[in-house]
Amino acid sequence: MTEKFKILAKFIKDASSETADIETYLFVKENISKYQLNIDITSKALKNKLIEVNTTLKFEDKEPNDKKSYYEIVYAAIVKINDDIKEKKDLEKIILCDVPTKIFPDLENSFINLMHNSGHPGVKLEKKVDFNKLYNEKFN
Repeated sequence: MTEKFKILAKFIKDASSETADIETYLFVKENISKYQLNIDITSKALKNKLIEVNTTLKFEDKEPNDKKSYYEIVYAAIVKINDDIKEKKDLEKIILCDVPTKIFPDLENSFINLMHNSGHPGVKLEKKVDFNKLYNEKFN
C-alpha cells in the first residue's frame, strides 16, 4: 500500500509558557495536576496539493482562579497529498488522524521539554493520544 501523503517538513511554529510571577509559579507547582490538556488541529491548503497541518497542545487550568500559568505549543507539518486522494473524507482522515499520529512523538517530546524548562520536571502525558479514536468519535 502506498502512502497517501508525505510529510515534507515539521517544526515548532509557536511555543508559549506564561507565568506572571513567583507566587503564581509556586501556586501552579502545587496545583499542576488540575491542568488539562487540550488538542486542536487546523489545516490550511497551500499550493500543489500541499497542506499545512497545525496541531496545538494547550495545557491549562479550567478552574476560576487568579494564579494561572498558560502553556501552548503549535506544531506544524507541511504535507504533500498524493494525487489519487480525491475524496473529502479521505483528506479529513489524513489531516485529523494520520498526520497528527505520525508527528505526535516529536510534538509530545517538544511539549514535555517546554514543561520541564518552565519549572515542572514532573509533568508527563499520562496516556497516549489516540487520534483514530478521536476522529471516529467526531465523525461516526
